[in-house]
Amino acid sequence: MNVPAQNGLKAYTAVTAAYWAFMLADGALRMLVLLHFHTLGFSPIQLAYLFVLYEVMGIVTNLSAGWLAARYGLTSTLYAGLVLQIVALILLIQLDPGWSIAASVVFVMGVQGLSGVAKDLAKMSSKSAVKLLAPKGDGTLFRWVALLTGSKNAVKGLGFLLGAGLLGVVGFTAALTFMASVLCLILVATFVFMPPGLPAGVKGIKFSAVFSNDPNINRLSLARMFLFGARDTWFVVGIPIFFYSVLSDGSEESARTAFFLIGSFMALWIISYGAIQAAAPKLLKTSTQSIDATLATAARWIAALVAVTASLSIAAWFEPPGLFPIIVIGLVLFGLVFALNSALHSYLILAFTSAERVTMDVGFYYMANAAGRLIGTLLSGVSYQIGGLPGCLGMAALLAFFGWITTRTLARTPRAVGH
Repeated sequence: MNVPAQNGLKAYTAVTAAYWAFMLADGALRMLVLLHFHTLGFSPIQLAYLFVLYEVMGIVTNLSAGWLAARYGLTSTLYAGLVLQIVALILLIQLDPGWSIAASVVFVMGVQGLSGVAKDLAKMSSKSAVKLLAPKGDGTLFRWVALLTGSKNAVKGLGFLLGAGLLGVVGFTAALTFMASVLCLILVATFVFMPPGLPAGVKGIKFSAVFSNDPNINRLSLARMFLFGARDTWFVVGIPIFFYSVLSDGSEESARTAFFLIGSFMALWIISYGAIQAAAPKLLKTSTQSIDATLATAARWIAALVAVTASLSIAAWFEPPGLFPIIVIGLVLFGLVFALNSALHSYLILAFTSAERVTMDVGFYYMANAAGRLIGTLLSGVSYQIGGLPGCLGMAALLAFFGWITTRTLARTPRAVGH
């Protein structure tokens, strides 16, 4: 598909702005739910349950979203994602504090499932649009996808801070109402200002086309699953609860302070992660490399991720003096290495696919991404409850190791594609 340069840039800007707004709300909602229900006495495993359907629906959505976008058009799936997130926020406002823990878990799981559908519709639409809108050659594809992905994560980090701040200042229900109102305005603005440039749907595309026969796509997707499983094993439940146990003495005032400190750390972590992703083409100097050379770079960086995570697990096991700052510094280093890995993956999937298959291949790839998040979410609660911080980080290191093995296998696979 050839898109005029001016319309292509405008469409890219509109898609990016809509995705920013969505991820700001998504990050805020994640922190709101986690901290609010932790203060209500939910265990780590129960907290993990709240996000299980979010990740399950991400798998289902990504598997079908590529086909939906190919059939009905990328703008349709982007708008649908925004609408569903607004609906999810409105539904969560209806949560009754008088409900039992079991009823609350089931209800929030259902709402989070809807939010998971929304998030992955928006993500697939935005990432696919980059492949179609980016000018060919000169490493532009890597720069554009790194900018979209990096800025998205920075905005989601601000969402973590926003969610924790709103919870501490105005409370759970008022925070949700504010977020739903703002997202409604963003939806209207996106619809009004979206220029032409993204393709409409094509009739006759079969659902079976979402499954790729390309071993490059399949192995990269498997490596992505392990990569994000490694992150979310500590990120979703383990580290926030560990931080809360260190920072709060159980009083209302210390709990409020802990909310802000945890939200601030998670926000700064994600913002820094996003900034590194956006700068990845310059940091790695891979914009003009061959795909084989880029894959070799990816294998080296995921090996570094294994080393960092395993070192953190060992430190947590022996509990040396000053463990808390060691963990904080180690997680910052994890974020640096993880961001470079993620940026390389996000580029490679678009380099491997074609314009004709981009929505389906990207959807399949992010299905694997969602599967990794689901695995990480489940393991985060279970591993922390059973093995504490050392068990949580050790499980993350094991998943990163599996990702390294898969990436090395991919690096040795003959391929016929190039930049």
